[in-house]
Amino acid sequence: MLSLSRLLCGTVTAGDALRYERRSADLPPHLLHFSQDKRPVVVWNVTRSCNLHCVHCYAAAGDRAYEGELTTVEALGVIDDLADFGVPVVLFSGGEPLTRPDLFTLSRHARDCGLRAVLSTNGTLITPEVAREVQAQGFSYAGISLDGLSDIHDKFRGKRGAFDEALAGIRACREAGVRVGVRFTITRRNQHHLPEILRLLEEEDIPRFCMYHLAYSGRGKKISADALGPEETRRALDLLSDQVLDWHRQGIEKEVLTVDNHADAAYLYLRIKREQPERAEEVLRLLRWNGGNSSGMGIGCIDNLGEVHPDQFSWHLSLGNIRERPFSAIWRDVSSPLLGGLRNRREFINGRCASCRFFDICNGNLRVRAEAATGDLWGSDPACYLTDDEIRAPEALEV
Repeated sequence: MLSLSRLLCGTVTAGDALRYERRSADLPPHLLHFSQDKRPVVVWNVTRSCNLHCVHCYAAAGDRAYEGELTTVEALGVIDDLADFGVPVVLFSGGEPLTRPDLFTLSRHARDCGLRAVLSTNGTLITPEVAREVQAQGFSYAGISLDGLSDIHDKFRGKRGAFDEALAGIRACREAGVRVGVRFTITRRNQHHLPEILRLLEEEDIPRFCMYHLAYSGRGKKISADALGPEETRRALDLLSDQVLDWHRQGIEKEVLTVDNHADAAYLYLRIKREQPERAEEVLRLLRWNGGNSSGMGIGCIDNLGEVHPDQFSWHLSLGNIRERPFSAIWRDVSSPLLGGLRNRREFINGRCASCRFFDICNGNLRVRAEAATGDLWGSDPACYLTDDEIRAPEALEV
């Protein structure tokens, strides 16, 4: 996750993170990317049930019950363990988490244990009453997915009227005092809707926007041909960056992030070096602290059956099950070949990524996407859009 707006506009500095000694337990949410200890943000798919059928769903969720999901007692035990382990954020996801009857019991317990609870939702089930419960029952933020306006969103989500329901959910959250943001997964099918979604952010006074690059996982793997090509990705990043700077000049401050393509860090650095050379050194320092892809280090996942994964896209790669060992023990187990590999991936990654001068700010990008495209977990990520000249330029990454 890359904080495009803060880095591009200079609203975060290295001193901001150093003030908290880069300890994840102490850092405010907007500085967690720069923590030194990399306590994992945990994406917890509390259910696989969902009222929609999205074309890019990494969980391949469906509108049905799934046997073997964690009970309330088991889930409360997970929260206790995560709190004791010092996890800074738990992101309640699905499926659609609001279909789980005990969701607010879990979020309240997370809050009472000192965890920051975040809700990832399609927004269609958020009525004004539900929004008030989201605000009251421990959630500090709700991320609601929009894949475009009206018909295009409805097609992505497999339900007519899904856009109107999601927008109503956003408005209900705003009315209830819930901090809310939009999550947009960009593909060739909806890239032309990016400017319209950005206008919607301004019109609806939505303070946060996350642009996700397509992960080839779950149903997302079936539509990998719809992933943006290099030039399309560069145009999308340029458009997003230009909008961020325009908002900043107008005094409109919105938090804008990009997710799941860590070549974005290098592309951002190259732009800042061209346009704001006096800031390039500090931005590079922050990008190194961010570290690029953090699967198996700064992010982890617990699925609906209690399996632990390096990230939310790697459900086919299990590190263990919390019914057998707590998450904290699984995450500390450095004897795991998978965890060991992810935490020392420079030794294993091959191909184009291995020779890239931006490795320490990208960390090899998204391994699941590389595996889906090449059959090799340590192969090159096909979503990298940097040119050969950019990744092999002779000058060192200093200014």
